[in-house]
Amino acid sequence: MSRIFSGVQPTGNLHLGNYLGAIRNFVGLQDDYECIYCAVNMHAITVWQEPNELRNNTREVAAAYLAAGVDPEKSIIFAQSAVHAHAELAWIFNCVARIGWLNRMTQFKEKAGKNRENASLGLYAYPSLMAADILAYKATHVPVGEDQKQHLELTRDIAQKFNNDFGKEVFPIVEPLIFGEATRVMSLRDGSKKMSKSDPSDYSRIALTDGRDDIARKLKKARTDADPLPETVDGLEDRPEAANLVGIYAALSGQSKADVLKEYAGSQFSVFKPALTDLAVEKFGPVGEEMKRLMTDPAYVDDVLAKGAERASAIANPIIKEVKEIVGFLGA
Repeated sequence: MSRIFSGVQPTGNLHLGNYLGAIRNFVGLQDDYECIYCAVNMHAITVWQEPNELRNNTREVAAAYLAAGVDPEKSIIFAQSAVHAHAELAWIFNCVARIGWLNRMTQFKEKAGKNRENASLGLYAYPSLMAADILAYKATHVPVGEDQKQHLELTRDIAQKFNNDFGKEVFPIVEPLIFGEATRVMSLRDGSKKMSKSDPSDYSRIALTDGRDDIARKLKKARTDADPLPETVDGLEDRPEAANLVGIYAALSGQSKADVLKEYAGSQFSVFKPALTDLAVEKFGPVGEEMKRLMTDPAYVDDVLAKGAERASAIANPIIKEVKEIVGFLGA
């Protein structure tokens, strides 16, 4: 069976974009793949994290996986830092990856901004650690959003170079899994920007733990335009806020944007927003409620993470041992 690896950063305030773009898709993959899902807390500390908040946020990611329907018996759920192979393989990959490759990573440029000289080395080397996350398990597939495709290409380059350098087919050339509608959910206040936990406006996002009233209030205030919904997807061009809300509806309902527009073509947002609210409450609301319940039982969540780390280590340890021997490390 093919193996999937994916992870979510535990930086707090998980939202609809995290759910539709990643977490929801994890559930449907469990029957067809061996699935390894991680709270990538080592990635989180590439920027400063308050330690107690980081611990709580790591549990929050695990609770979100469980609430969405990831089965800890079928899939592996764990915290990245609990499996030493991630850090060990990341260093080896730091010595395989080329500076020129990392210099082309646009996400570092975006996150570092004008303060590039003050960014952490960890933020710069983030893609190398991501490659280690995936290849420590010899994963064959990774579900990715548009913003991670470049990092996955680097993972493929690192795997290929390692295999070529040592003359062995050690690592698979991992394949991306890119899902359909609303894989990239945009801000409710600005359809040109990705929905983000770091946006100062709470109205820019629907948090995973928002209740019905919160969801309704935020969607009511979501920015739109004065025109009715068009008949075709082409009619959403240059209408980013309208396209975003139609995409969210499509993803929650399991339809295409074209199907949604067939139903709502000519409708004003005064009609469409209440329909979207009802759908969001129906599909998204129970996940938030279950997540809140799980967060009141940290011992259970910690037990899931601990058992998951044991299972993850059982897969990764022989692989990192093999890599060390190939590299030439004594005592591997």
